[in-house]
Amino acid sequence: MPARPRARREDPLAEYRAKRDPRRTAEPVPPAGQPLPVGNDDTFVVQEHHTPRGGGERVHWDLRLERDGVLKSWAVPKGPPTTPGSNRLAVPTEDHPLEYASFAGTIAAGEYGGGHVTIWDSGRYSTEKWDERHVIVSFEGRRLAGRYALFPLDDGAWNIRKLDATPAPADVEARVPLPMLATPGELPPPADDDRWGYEFKWDGVRAVAAVDGGVLGLTSRKGTDITVRYPEVARLPDGLLGHRAVVDGEIVAMDERGRPDFGALQNRMHRTGPEVRGLAAARPVTFLVFDLLSLDGEDLLERPYAERRERLDALGLAGHRWVTTPWFRGGGERVHAASLENELEGIVAKKLDSPYRPGVRSPEWRKVKNVRVQSVVVGGWRPGQGRRAGGIGSLLFGVPDDEGRLIYAGHVGTGFSDQDLKDLQRMLTTRKTCPFDGDLPRDITRDAHWVEPDLVGEVAYAVWTAEGRLRHPSWRGIRDDLEPDDVVVE
Repeated sequence: MPARPRARREDPLAEYRAKRDPRRTAEPVPPAGQPLPVGNDDTFVVQEHHTPRGGGERVHWDLRLERDGVLKSWAVPKGPPTTPGSNRLAVPTEDHPLEYASFAGTIAAGEYGGGHVTIWDSGRYSTEKWDERHVIVSFEGRRLAGRYALFPLDDGAWNIRKLDATPAPADVEARVPLPMLATPGELPPPADDDRWGYEFKWDGVRAVAAVDGGVLGLTSRKGTDITVRYPEVARLPDGLLGHRAVVDGEIVAMDERGRPDFGALQNRMHRTGPEVRGLAAARPVTFLVFDLLSLDGEDLLERPYAERRERLDALGLAGHRWVTTPWFRGGGERVHAASLENELEGIVAKKLDSPYRPGVRSPEWRKVKNVRVQSVVVGGWRPGQGRRAGGIGSLLFGVPDDEGRLIYAGHVGTGFSDQDLKDLQRMLTTRKTCPFDGDLPRDITRDAHWVEPDLVGEVAYAVWTAEGRLRHPSWRGIRDDLEPDDVVVE
């Protein structure tokens, strides 16, 4: 539907900007004077906010509704109700930029709202009524569903109330496991080849999808709801109509040759505002499905991989941005050769009798890479020269060791687009001390700017050196589907 005409008004984000220093906070802070985006007033997000307090922490929730180019916001101390009949306090706060709908991360101590923010729920909503005394909306989220009312009290606070008994896709979260992960390794030996199945490795973002008449939720490998980032996946292929299912796969952006392009996907991984629909129309992603975890109430996690794949193939998922990926019984060397010929990232070998182990990095799944890539934790940056003067020239990164210490592993100054550098400057949170364990070379530390080690990226590289550094690294992009604790030496 067309966007509602926007009334002229003073800068609605002035209060938001006045409370935040873009050099210190990881939150999005659009510059003053930048035009507000035009959307459909249909995006909502609920963020769970943990703030330190008296040696412990305080938790509250923030409800944000897209309206007139910003997110109208309420702090809800006890969280939005999910059953009808009870009122909960909702305190209006300053308008937030639309980019905040995808924000999750750590706000530095000492900054306004310092603490850790996660996305508790997100999705679409429709407006029934919106005036000074009543806001009545209907949510379509993973946890919030049905009609809700927000209304003011005499003291300036508001209440939120669920008006009907429409259930949320109730047990979606319980039914959507974290994805099983593969360990790096080599091809199984020829003597064991017939005990393994082989798939191509796709260079994208992992997603587990729950469906029941539509997509109830897309969940990333760390459990984050990423449904609103990929609206083109919402329409189900014919093979899933009439079924309740949970499937595992990879969201990829294809290049003009039909090969996955991780760089192209970067522009979609962090977006949730109204611009998402335009991006989806201009360059839609594809959901490549490679596992079936449940079907019509039957839990398949303990069934062998080969059986799950056969049942997935029988569904015939094709169309509307969904594709079932090919797999092969045995023939690992041929599959690997084909991946090299087609310039793919590699292959994944999976034992034919292996169950699905949610959240586990299991040797029963083995990834064999053609391109050497490594996830890294960003711990600092060095200033650039020439065209990059005054901003980021290179990033300093590390990999956590077995005890959780961040060990310096090198610096990367190539592979960045101008947009990458702008995004990174906004997302990094300044700190005074070096986050890396041990001593670093003087030529690195003399002009380094240290940052909180909470941003994960990915680099391609030539080889690990004897000193534990990556030789000739090149930046591939941010991995917001990973936490620093997920990073291991590949």
